[in-house]
Amino acid sequence: MESDDRYGVAGQRDDGAGSDGAAGFGEPAPPPPSRAPDMGPPPPGAPLRSIGAALLNLAGLGLGYALLGRWARAAVCWAATAALLWAALPADPDGVPGGVLAGYLFVLVLAAADGARIARRSALGGAWRPVLAVGLGVVLLAVPAGGAAVYGSARDEAREQMLLDRLAAGDARVAAASGQPFGSVKGEYAGALDVYRALGEDHPGSRAAKLVPDRLKTYYDAVSAPYAEKRHCEAVAPLTYLRTLPDSVDEKLLGTLAGWPDEPLATSLYGCGVSRLGGPGGGGTELGELLRTFPDSASAQQVGPAIGKRIKDQVAALKGAEPCAATEVLRGLGATASQLPAEGVKALRADADRGVEDGVYACGVDQFEDGKFGDARTTLTDFARTYKSDGRAKKARNIAIAAEIADDRPAAGKRLPPSKRPGGSRMELVISNDAPNAVEVLYTGPVTGTVTLKACGGCERYSASAGARQACRASGRNYPKARLQLPAGEYHFLYKHGTGATARVDSYSSGTKVQPGYSYTSCTYVIERSPFDLDLPQLPDPIQPVVSPWGAGSSR
Repeated sequence: MESDDRYGVAGQRDDGAGSDGAAGFGEPAPPPPSRAPDMGPPPPGAPLRSIGAALLNLAGLGLGYALLGRWARAAVCWAATAALLWAALPADPDGVPGGVLAGYLFVLVLAAADGARIARRSALGGAWRPVLAVGLGVVLLAVPAGGAAVYGSARDEAREQMLLDRLAAGDARVAAASGQPFGSVKGEYAGALDVYRALGEDHPGSRAAKLVPDRLKTYYDAVSAPYAEKRHCEAVAPLTYLRTLPDSVDEKLLGTLAGWPDEPLATSLYGCGVSRLGGPGGGGTELGELLRTFPDSASAQQVGPAIGKRIKDQVAALKGAEPCAATEVLRGLGATASQLPAEGVKALRADADRGVEDGVYACGVDQFEDGKFGDARTTLTDFARTYKSDGRAKKARNIAIAAEIADDRPAAGKRLPPSKRPGGSRMELVISNDAPNAVEVLYTGPVTGTVTLKACGGCERYSASAGARQACRASGRNYPKARLQLPAGEYHFLYKHGTGATARVDSYSSGTKVQPGYSYTSCTYVIERSPFDLDLPQLPDPIQPVVSPWGAGSSR
């Protein structure tokens, strides 16, 4: 900084006469200089004056310049301090920018050095003033030091508040996600966890970090809410998620929460799996996960007994009103048991399979009794084909035959075919085939069965009017025949035209009563339809038997 210090030399003349220090005769003496000369020895007390001015300027208030009367320089110090305060206040968590702080310190050091230089050549007006200036400078140094301390405290508080705000933001995300399906809010939970983890691991001494353990407990409670409400299937996904957190979060931060999900997850896998046994999904996924992940848990030990009990319950249900439903449940139980990793549980498949065998038969019988003849035929035909060695296979075939007849002639389904053949005399029924195609004849009554007649070689279709008069009456023709020995009773027949017939040949059902002391004949044939009809079924004219009281036919 420039100096305007100057001084004059009293009594000096410019005529070269060389008088020094004495005024001319009769001339008044000049006043003393107001500032110390720039050259020559400094005024007394210069070191203290320099130190005092430097210390006062280091305080940042420009008091060293003010004491020296250098107000312009003092204003520069005030402006620098004002700029620092404007940049620093209010306190920011990141503190004062480094460039601003470095610039301000440079101004203070420069002002201190400049003030010391000027004070060295300037008197402060009294011997006590340099000492007072030094003392005041030392005291005022506490201002920036105290200000720095106060500012540091304010900055720390601002940082704490910022961290608390982050904690509150994480809490808000947990609150917003709580109660919603986990799959739709998993991202919200993950974001909140990132906040808690950063606070606990990156700012461990902060007030916010000290609150994180409590927040994590609330976090776990929110995520695992379905488990607390015993919604076990919904609880599996969130509990599985919680169980993976120790892989990404410090276990010291989680504390006892790190291992907490194991037991609830095992319980939920069991509860969910058992609730699905025999139904959609079968529970195999959940129970398999339980047995693989927690094989020694109490829940895992209950899997075998639970499946075994469910199988016994469904076997008992086969005797109830819904044997078909119970059979499907048994199928599912067997499938589930077979896919589980525990050998003891796999062995339960055999119990389920035995139940299924009984269930298929019971289901077919129930369908027949409920008038669902098409379903009964399919079920019992499959039973007889699948379980050939079962003692009920023959009866299942008989019920299937009766069901097929009843599907066309409901009267045949009024009762199940008898389990035993009745005793007593038998009456002969001779069935002849006057059709150019093979015919299968199904019958049910006191006995049930089926016979097949080969196609009649050379036989032709009849007109509707000629069939009843000419069928099975051609002289010298050897018609394919079947002979049945039938006990007395009411019978129902179904004639099915097979090989050689076209899609326009209709099956035909009929019924009659077989009485003791008679022999019976029946003739089956095919008649032509009118070319003007719409392929609707057409029954032939009734046959007037010659030897037997009844007859049969089919139409085309």
